[in-house]
Amino acid sequence: MVYRAFKASILMKQFRHNTQNLFVIMSERHVFSGESSSMLVRVRSMTSSRRVQDRSKEKRVHELEIVTEKWKTASKVIFLMETLKKEPEMIMPVRSLEQYRRQINLPKPHKISDFIRKSPKLFELYKDQRGVLWCGMTKETEDLLEEQDRLLEENGDKAAEHVTRFLMMSVDKKLHLDKIAHFRRDFGLPLDFRKEWVNKFPQHFKVVESGDGEEYLELVAWNPKWAITELEKKVLGLTEATDHKPGMLSLAFPMKFPAYYKKMYRYRGKIEHFQKRSYLSPYADPLDLKAGSKEFDKRAIAVMHELLSFTLEKRLVTDHLTHFRRELVMPQKLMRIFLKHCGIFYVSERGKRFSVFLTEAYKGSELIEKCPLVLWKEKVLSLAGYRGRKKEIPTYRDTLEMEDENLLESGSEDETLTVESDREETASSLDYDLLTDSDEMNIEEI
Repeated sequence: MVYRAFKASILMKQFRHNTQNLFVIMSERHVFSGESSSMLVRVRSMTSSRRVQDRSKEKRVHELEIVTEKWKTASKVIFLMETLKKEPEMIMPVRSLEQYRRQINLPKPHKISDFIRKSPKLFELYKDQRGVLWCGMTKETEDLLEEQDRLLEENGDKAAEHVTRFLMMSVDKKLHLDKIAHFRRDFGLPLDFRKEWVNKFPQHFKVVESGDGEEYLELVAWNPKWAITELEKKVLGLTEATDHKPGMLSLAFPMKFPAYYKKMYRYRGKIEHFQKRSYLSPYADPLDLKAGSKEFDKRAIAVMHELLSFTLEKRLVTDHLTHFRRELVMPQKLMRIFLKHCGIFYVSERGKRFSVFLTEAYKGSELIEKCPLVLWKEKVLSLAGYRGRKKEIPTYRDTLEMEDENLLESGSEDETLTVESDREETASSLDYDLLTDSDEMNIEEI
């Protein structure tokens, strides 16, 4: 009896110890902190499944991880360029850029000014007469933005086709305008696509407003010429001139496994069986499919394959895809499908948000087919990330003196007199502005 009581007390202590450890883990994960203990235990068991970070190193593709890091840097720089472009004079106080820390993904204590300093070929820093730090763009950056506008205009018809085909794949033939905004850069849409661009193609789609004031993009007319998947075009050679009706497909998906992943030989039979299984076209009506069935899952793979084919870089943030589960009739656990079919897709875990790649579109770390907008992005990236010695930021008066010296060196005697008189007038006007308006600086002075 004594032995049994002693053993029972030990077991009870172990149970309490394990329970305490469980709640410590859950409190550190900040999951449902206000729920009951039974809810905590159930959530723990649900989240114990294999995550992206826990997968074997054999499935990691180092080249595509490099691509993710490269485009992360480019997206930060391009966002800053677009933010400055919206300003009337394309300049902005650095302290006003603090509100965009989350978009630039620049956590504290890192300084915005230090981030801007790293790309002196793209951005300029200077101080006004009151010592306020401003950020502007170089002449080269302004030329790049003009080039981007031209390329976006040339890409307009192709982008309209992809948006229309996106609407054709949706179950209601309409999509929330705010959700499409997530794909703006991926599809090559301009900054003003909400106000002006969506109205340029009334033959394809239109903006409608729901009863609660939400705006949607709705398909105007079904185009049978565009109801052909990119895989059908590549494998079967179908074109828009082909009389085609979407239905069941039996095309095998191109697969490219990681170099060190050897388990594909073990699952060769399952892979062949998967490739031979027929599936419904992304443009056909999927409402008769049963959720959770093999046909349902393979159709979801076809939808994601088609959607990734529309993008400029054949890559998307997984969060953006999850927004369209209901509209595209896709399963809840998309990440599980991406990880399971690692020969078709690759998920990169770099950064706070995961990215999914279409593996067939890449050879190493290089995109096989690059459109002009991707080449433009690479040009921006080549000018970013300069790591040199920190240069002293010029003040407003230093800038004036440099301009005056250049004018004095290149001009004649008459021009010298004019410059000197202008300089005196400028200095007196500056003194007057400082006396009359000490609270806010006039942007035109810069």
